[in-house]
Amino acid sequence: MKARVIIRPPTASDEAAFLAAAKASRGLHRPWIYAPETPEKFRGYLERMTPPTNYPFLVCRRDTGDLVGVINLGNVVRSMLQGCYIGYYAFAGHERQGLMREGMQAVLKYAFKTLKLHRLEANIQPGNSASIALVSSCGFKKEGFSPKYLKVGGRWRDHERWAILEP
Repeated sequence: MKARVIIRPPTASDEAAFLAAAKASRGLHRPWIYAPETPEKFRGYLERMTPPTNYPFLVCRRDTGDLVGVINLGNVVRSMLQGCYIGYYAFAGHERQGLMREGMQAVLKYAFKTLKLHRLEANIQPGNSASIALVSSCGFKKEGFSPKYLKVGGRWRDHERWAILEP
């Protein structure tokens, strides 16, 4: 079966579509994530998310090019760890169709085969059942719980730690 999505790095030319998708997705994202919603925040995202420490990906529909979501490999550590954090979010209208799972599988392949990483960790707020279902379906395993781990939306929030090792 031909993949329904492709992954690619975001560029400055994605700004208008990205911002429109992020604004339309507020209800889907919050309180879990606060995606860039202004030109300044989008440009800051592009400036921060640069290799070799960070690798951003847009998940796009193969047939239309529409933005399905975002998957970021962040804080890549080489040496003895060979790992990173993975963050992601879908855009409204594309959720619950398996498209982000296809995108996640493509990013995992890139992380393990191309970047030669050993471990990826996702930190997820316990109530975010859609996010937990996504990583679980892609082979991540729950490793633990971290109280008040990340500041999201101005509040320190508890997170579950999910991880996957290279196959």
